[in-house]
Amino acid sequence: MTYATAFAALADPSRRMVFEHLRAGPSSVGDLARRVPVSRPAVSQHLKVLKEAGLVTDRADGTRRVYSIDPHGLAEVRAWLDQFWDEALAAFQAEAERTAIAGKEGTP
Repeated sequence: MTYATAFAALADPSRRMVFEHLRAGPSSVGDLARRVPVSRPAVSQHLKVLKEAGLVTDRADGTRRVYSIDPHGLAEVRAWLDQFWDEALAAFQAEAERTAIAGKEGTP
């Protein structure tokens, strides 16, 4: 899975809603279908795409499947986003240091 695959999977608003409901904890397709305004077959299809993107995992629980967020897939997305934060913090630090040095040079 790549971050691009994850973002493509999360681009659909209904799929994103299903994913967001999994924040509360593992859920079956039926449980999710009762909480979102899409049909049970649609929830199943959204979960299939999320699973293929590496964002959710599933396990058998009797005759049903229980889905949960996959922390490993989410970690890849976070790592991609963190690079921007790291760059922004480095740029802020460089500017703060440059401003501090310029201020000291301008003081008698």
